[in-house]
Amino acid sequence: MEQSREMAKLACEALADKKGEDIRVIDIAGISVLADYFIIANGTNESQVRALVDNVEETLGKAGYEVKQREGYGLGSWVLLDFGDIIVHVFDRENRLFYDLERIWSDGKQVDPEEL
Repeated sequence: MEQSREMAKLACEALADKKGEDIRVIDIAGISVLADYFIIANGTNESQVRALVDNVEETLGKAGYEVKQREGYGLGSWVLLDFGDIIVHVFDRENRLFYDLERIWSDGKQVDPEEL
């Protein structure tokens, strides 16, 4: 769990560095085998969404964590990065509101990104 916490912290920092909006961390370790954390953020447009995703991949890559799966990059409206222990969701504003992952995963524990 300590490794996943470090990965989540790096991902949140990478999102904040590129001005990601409304960065949320949900601890899902106790309710799912998918990952330990979901990180959710949004950008203002497709270009920013891609910039956020690129920065997360680069930052975690430099720390030795490689993305296992990336989905949606070509569309730029919802990109999923699966690092195994964490899953990063980067949306545009409209799709974030539509899919509302925070509600779907409300059984998980909200974690303040500053406390990682």
